[in-house]
Amino acid sequence: MNVFRAAWILGFLAAPSVTAAQKTIRISDTLAASADKLKVNNPAQFMNRIPGWRFGDYAVATSEQGPVKTTTRKKFSEKVDSSTSEKFSFVLTNKTMDSAIVNAARNSTAQVLRGSELGNGWHFGEDEKVVLVSDSLAAIITINRDTSDTWSFFLVVTGSPSFTGFVTNGERRITVAVASSNRNALDLRGWPALGYEFLEDGRSLGAIQYIGGLWRPAQFVWLDRSLDARTKLLLAAAMTAVLQVNRQRSSNGP
Repeated sequence: MNVFRAAWILGFLAAPSVTAAQKTIRISDTLAASADKLKVNNPAQFMNRIPGWRFGDYAVATSEQGPVKTTTRKKFSEKVDSSTSEKFSFVLTNKTMDSAIVNAARNSTAQVLRGSELGNGWHFGEDEKVVLVSDSLAAIITINRDTSDTWSFFLVVTGSPSFTGFVTNGERRITVAVASSNRNALDLRGWPALGYEFLEDGRSLGAIQYIGGLWRPAQFVWLDRSLDARTKLLLAAAMTAVLQVNRQRSSNGP
């Protein structure tokens, strides 16, 4: 089971008991010492718009949400391919009214293996098993409507599991690493908190926790206080896209 598949399962769970402990992802010591821990609000979703995400000085000012498109194709009697795509855009602003314009798309695919019917109530194989999953986010981020300050943001996960994530403008490249409340980020035992850490040349610039174990509202952002305003806005925009994709995944599945 990969990180994104675990997030889908967590998304469908009801609220946990009050005895369940809230968890927090592990981040680098330098980031923990140089960043404030910002609580993310838990906004409602409205038709044709994404939720009004807000944390610290950053908030979604305007947004659009496209329709969810799902395609299912039966390859053989026991195999089914399912793909889902959805697009969204938003403008994220800070307290000085700088803006990041984000145009994003999420695409996911799943191959489901179903047991073959043999008749008279008998069947061969498991009822349903996901044998291949991929989930990707692609976004273009433009700072202050300046086309010379445009960034590409990619997150790709496959069921291997294999993970690729980065933010780039062609000159700078910020890598995205999986983070978890467990010491091994890919160890999903105990329903860990999940998130990402953003790093450039070995330095941690920020992190996001998009799910807090069984406590879904436990979402947080960390941004290095020494970063320039544009880099902070860029990271905040990328993290907002992560929050939205996690909301879509929880609602619509693979």
